[in-house]
Amino acid sequence: MSATAEAEARDDTPEPRQAPDAGAKVDPETLALRARPPRTIRFRKPVIIGGTVGASLLLAVAGWMALEPAAIQLAPAQRAPDSKRASGSDTLAGLPRSYGDVPQLGDPLPGDLGRPILRKQAQLAQEQFRDGSGDPARDADRKLEDARQAREQAAADQRAARASGLIATAATREGAPALPPDAQGSAMPTISPDPTSQTQPAMRTQDAKTLFLADVDKGPDINPHNVQPPASPYVLSAGSVIAASLSTGLRSDLPGLVVAQVTERVYDSATGQILLVPQGARLIGRYDNVVAFGQSRALIAWQRIVFPDGRSIRLDNAPASDAAGYAGLEDRVDFHSWQLLKGIAASTLLGVGANLSFEGESDLVRALRESAQTNSARAGDQLTSRNLSIQPTITIRPGAPVRLLVHRDLILSPWQEGTTAP
Repeated sequence: MSATAEAEARDDTPEPRQAPDAGAKVDPETLALRARPPRTIRFRKPVIIGGTVGASLLLAVAGWMALEPAAIQLAPAQRAPDSKRASGSDTLAGLPRSYGDVPQLGDPLPGDLGRPILRKQAQLAQEQFRDGSGDPARDADRKLEDARQAREQAAADQRAARASGLIATAATREGAPALPPDAQGSAMPTISPDPTSQTQPAMRTQDAKTLFLADVDKGPDINPHNVQPPASPYVLSAGSVIAASLSTGLRSDLPGLVVAQVTERVYDSATGQILLVPQGARLIGRYDNVVAFGQSRALIAWQRIVFPDGRSIRLDNAPASDAAGYAGLEDRVDFHSWQLLKGIAASTLLGVGANLSFEGESDLVRALRESAQTNSARAGDQLTSRNLSIQPTITIRPGAPVRLLVHRDLILSPWQEGTTAP
C-alpha cells in the first residue's frame, strides 16, 4: 500500500514548466491581462449594530445627566452674631438706659407752640360738632364723595401709567460707592422679552384717542370775541394766496436764501378791485436744511415782499406751499443709497478678510488675526453708521411754482400802474 501511494503521489506532482523559447509562439491563455483585484473588506453587521446601540446609550445617559435638574439644598444656617460680643457705639452708650435716666426739662419757652396747636385743634373739633358734621347722613355723603374721588384718581393714575414709558430705578445703600454708568448697565438683570410689550405702542395710541374723545371743552358756549372791523380798506386778509415762481433753486445740503417772483396780480380781500401786489414783485425767504429720514419736501418760510418800486414789507415767516396747497415743495430727493451700499460692501469685505483663518497658525498669527477682526468690525460699523447718518438731499429746481399763504392780515398801499422807484 505504501509503494502504491508513493507512486500515485509521484504521478500527481506537476512537472516544472519549461520556459518557452524566445522565438516560440506563446499560448494566449497563459498570459495575465490584468492584476489580481484587491481583497474587499467586509464588516460584520452584529458588530456595527452593537457599536451603534452602545453609542446611543452613552449619548442618552450623557443627555440625561446633563438635563437632570440640580438638587435643591438648603444653605447652612448662619449663626446670629453674638450681641454680647458686639461692641456698641459711643453714641448709643451715651444715651439714657431707661425713662428714669431722662433729664427733666425746664419750663416751656415763650416760643413753644404745643399748647396753642392743641387749643386750636380742640376749637376746630367743637366747631365741626356744632356745624353738624357728626350727622350720620352727612358722614355717609362725605364717604361716598371720598370714594368717588378715589376712584377717579385711580382711573387717572392708571391712564397715566399706560401712557407713560417704563422707568426702573434702583436705590443704593447710603455710603455705598456709586457705580459708573457702564458698570450699572452691566449689573442690571436681564429681563426676558414680554410678548405683551409689542402691543404697547398700539395701546398707547388707543389710549391717546380715548383721552382725545374724553377731553371736553370747558369754555363758554358763546364766543367771547367780537367782530373786528377791517383795519384798512387796503388789507390782504389771512388765508389769501400769492402765486409765484422760484427764481433761484435750492439744495438742502446747506442753508440759504430763496427768491421767487410773483406771477399773478393780488387784489384786496374786501372788494377784489384794488391792486395791492403787482405782477413782478419778489418774495425773499429762507429754507430749512435739516432733513429727516424719509422726508421728501423742503420747508420754506417767506420773510419779505419787495415791490418793483423798491418798497418792501416784512413777513413773519409766512409758510410756503405748492400749487395744490401742500406745505413745502417737492422735486428731487437723493437718499445717498449708492454711498450706503458702497459702505456696506466695504464693511463686508473687511469682515470677510479678517475672519479668514489658516491651519497650523501660531499664537502670534492668531493674536494678529483676532486683533484685525476686532478693528475691522469696529471700522465697518462706524463706516455704516456714518453712511446711515447722512441726511437726504432735497433739490428744487428754478421755475418751480410756489405759493405764499398769508397767515396774518397785511395792510398794503394800493399799487398804481406805471409807478417807478423814486
